[in-house]
This record gives sequence, C-alpha cells and structure tokens, in this order.
Amino acid sequence: MPRRRTQPATRTERDLLGAREVPATARYGVQTLRAIENFAISHVPLKHYPDLVRGLAMVKLAAARANADVGILPKKVLRAIEHACEQLIRGEHHEDFLVDLFQGGAGTSTNMNANEVIANLALEHMGHSLGDYQHCSPHDHVNLSQSTNDAYPTALHVAMLLSNDRLVAELRLLVKALEKKAKQFDHVLKMGRTQLQDAVPMTLGQEFAAFAASFEDEVRTLERAASFFFEINMGGTAIGTGLNAPKGYAKKCARHLAKITKKKFRLAKDLVEATQDTQAFVIYSSVLKSLAIKLSKICNDLRLLSSGPRAGLFEINLPPKQPGSTIMPGKVNPVIPEVANQVCFKVIGNDLAVTMAAEAGQLQLNVMEPVIAQCICESQMLMQNAARTLRVECIEGITANEDVCRRFVEHSIGIVTALNPIIGYERATEVAAEALRTGKGVVELVREKRLLTEAQIAKVLDPIALTRNSG
Repeated sequence: MPRRRTQPATRTERDLLGAREVPATARYGVQTLRAIENFAISHVPLKHYPDLVRGLAMVKLAAARANADVGILPKKVLRAIEHACEQLIRGEHHEDFLVDLFQGGAGTSTNMNANEVIANLALEHMGHSLGDYQHCSPHDHVNLSQSTNDAYPTALHVAMLLSNDRLVAELRLLVKALEKKAKQFDHVLKMGRTQLQDAVPMTLGQEFAAFAASFEDEVRTLERAASFFFEINMGGTAIGTGLNAPKGYAKKCARHLAKITKKKFRLAKDLVEATQDTQAFVIYSSVLKSLAIKLSKICNDLRLLSSGPRAGLFEINLPPKQPGSTIMPGKVNPVIPEVANQVCFKVIGNDLAVTMAAEAGQLQLNVMEPVIAQCICESQMLMQNAARTLRVECIEGITANEDVCRRFVEHSIGIVTALNPIIGYERATEVAAEALRTGKGVVELVREKRLLTEAQIAKVLDPIALTRNSG
C-alpha cells in the first residue's frame, strides 16, 4: 500500500536577518512572524481594527493600479493584487493580520503584514504556492513605488475616515433619540440649576434639546476635522523626495485612492513636509477629546437628574439594567452613563498620548505614528460603541417624574424671579427670605399672603410663559 504524503508543517522564508520557518498555511510571511514575536505588547492585533485592514488594502490597490498605469507592474500581477485587495476590503482574511498595533519601526511591521498577506492571496489566485514570491513579491510588487513612510500614514487616513463615517452616523442616531425625548418632555416644567443651586424654571424638554444640540455641534466639528485626512503623501516614499517612485505615479495613486474610497484624497503640496507632519492626527484627536468631554458632562447630568430615588433629585428615571449592589437590596445604579463616562476618560487620555507622540517627531519622520494609530482607532471604536450603548440602553428608555419636577419648581426660591414683574422686587425678596427661613415654598407663601389669585399663579407657572424667550 503506497505511503500517504504528508503536508509539511512549515515553509522556509528569508529576510535580512536570515531564514525562518513560517507556518505552511499562513498567508503572512517572515517579517510578520518576527513582528509577532517582537511586539507582544497590547495583545490586540490589527485584525481587531477592520477599518485599518481595509485602509491598507485600499492603499495597496491604488498603488498597484498607479504602477500599472506607468507601465512598471505586469497586468497579470495587477489582476492578482486587485483580487487580493478586494477580498480584504470585503472583510475577508482579516485573521491573517496579527501584528500588534504597538510596534517600533514607524509602522513597518504593519506595512509588511499587509504586503505579505496581499502577496500570498495573489499567489493563491494565480495558482502558485504560498511564499513563492518570484511570481508576486511583497516588496517588488505589492510595495512597489512605496515606503512604509507614505503607505502607512495614508492607510491610517483612510481607516480613520471610514471609522469617522460610522461614528458620525451613530452620533446622529443619538441626536435623534435626544430630540425625540425633548419633544416628549416639552410640557414638563422643572427648575434649571446653575452651580448646583436653583436658578430659574425651564422644561425638561429644553434640557434634552440642549443635549441634542451639543452633540450636533460635535458632529459638524468631527466632519471638519476629518477633512484634514484628505491630504496624503503617497509617492513621497522614504522622506518625501519620491526616491524610487516613477514620474506621474504619485498623482495617479492619489486619484485611484479617491476613486476606490469615494473620498476627496489629494496629494500634499510638499511631500517632505507631509511625511514628517502629524497635524491631521492631532486635530482629529483633539475633536474626539472635545466629544468625550461633552458626552461625559451629559452623562454626569443624567446621573444627577436620576439620583435618589428618595434622597436625590429623581426628576427622571433611567431604565433599570441590573441589580446595583451585592449588599444593598433594591439598589439600581446608573450603569450605562457610568460606562460611557469611563469611555470618555480613556479617550481624553488617548488624546494626551497622541499629543506626546506628535511632539516626539524628529527630522524627516515621526516614528511614533503606531501609538497615534492605536489611540485614535481605539477612541473612534470606543466612542461609537458608547454612543450606541447610551442611546439604546439608556436614552430611549428614560421617563420623567413630572410631579417631582413641578414640586421642585413650586417649592424653589428660584421661582420668585418670575414674580418680580408682578409683585415687585422688594416684595419678591421678602417672600424669598421668608421661604428660606421657614422652609415653605414660594408659591405656598404667595397663596397665604394672597399676593396673587389662583388664575395669576397658574399664568405665572405656565411652562410656555416661564421658559420661552420672547425675542
């Protein structure tokens, strides 16, 4: 009986440092293998950031088409690279992107992970064995006319634009949910507060409308900040001088990338400056920080407004999500705003890391871009998830405690401001002082002293009269 031939467990690949055995079925190669061994830092590999994998594939696809346009990439190899990149863009084979986002080498390991996977996918498509790079090479074909120093930051720009689209969409859904609550609560009269003290009346609807407007402002700012990613340095290669990139390649690559992504990518005017500059990352990260500040502030307000239920404000009810204590029966905590707060703290911290990494750039390159990539990609993902969770698990289920809100208004000293035009400042001050001294409500004292009729009191406490700007 003939002996069955066994498949070898590994294949031999070589690089500058020598030969290494790579798993026979792996679509990555020797340089990815070394990076996996060298950078066991966060244990969060590239595959967990699908937009970054798609961004790398889109850049490699644009570069291949530009190389074919200038006549230096054979059509057969182009078609194989196109097939490989299109698979990655569809979300296939991301499991082969195993390099940690934290890495030395200014992103070279990420670039090579992409080059090797794309080359091996292309080889499979052409009917060749994995690692048979004479037919499609990670360096000579997939990385043709490129350096990590232009391909990597451009891929980051693409990835962050893709993620920004999803973040903006999620924020718009949150805005709509808040606007819906604003209409639902438009008739609920309550006390506004400044410095945690009673101020003047407003409606609960106005409070939620302000939350919605705040996020709408952040959406517009995110879109403006993301537009800085449209400028790219493809064709600059190592330091922006364009060494090894053929004439006409850079502009063609930018045009192909714009067509592939449907984004307004354009070539930077000064590729040397663009290769060392990280302004787009700094600006966008700072806007994520601003969004985090707004989101955290609003979550703080939700926790305050729902505090109690017996010894707090208790003006709104947050949907109960889980038991709140292992020792206090009946306690339910505001866990959804709490987790959103924590996301915001992380995003604010990530912005500081981006700031430090951008400042650490030296001469013609900033080698700290991998941590910039990790921070911004993580912040986008966290904010997207936090916005969705806050909307679905909290905002959409909020109800108002109308009686509590109105009782606060009638009992508050702040309502006396609305009486000024009717009973005069001096008498209003006397009523306020007596209310503070006795603990009685302002409206209660007005009734006792017969300063206003019931019809006048009803008119004064009308939500529209109290809370709408006459201008």
